[in-house]
Amino acid sequence: MAKKDKEIPGEKLIAKNRRASYDYELGEKFEAGLVLSGSEVKSLRNHGSADLSDSWVTIRQGEAWLEGVNIPELTGAAFGHLAKHPRKLLLHKREIETLARGIEREGMTVTSTRIYFKEGRVKVEVALARGKKQHDRRQAVKEREADAEARAAMARGRRRE
Repeated sequence: MAKKDKEIPGEKLIAKNRRASYDYELGEKFEAGLVLSGSEVKSLRNHGSADLSDSWVTIRQGEAWLEGVNIPELTGAAFGHLAKHPRKLLLHKREIETLARGIEREGMTVTSTRIYFKEGRVKVEVALARGKKQHDRRQAVKEREADAEARAAMARGRRRE
């Protein structure tokens, strides 16, 4: 049984990058606005899906850009958009500096973890992340399986009572 995400009041989840927590040790997280065209917002509202699995953040000339996100194109729209192109992130200068410092000095990367509507606006959660080694990934899978077995055993014990 899959673990459900917590519903946060006032937020509607569009997509979550579950691969990010598997591939990376996630550190500090930031909420950023996203500069989108009208057709992109409409596509997110209608389809309710976006692909964050190959997305990352770059810092260019003091601005943060989200790259690799796939927002499906609207079918039959007169004015559409490109499914994959860099999208500007709206962050405070201090937050951009923190991300840039993490990338340059500490050898980290910045990945998107989820995209959602908050009070009618599209927001993206980005996190400073450090890549996991292969043995770390295996250990995470073992821990997850052991936890699932323990829950199943506890559930069986409750049913016997």
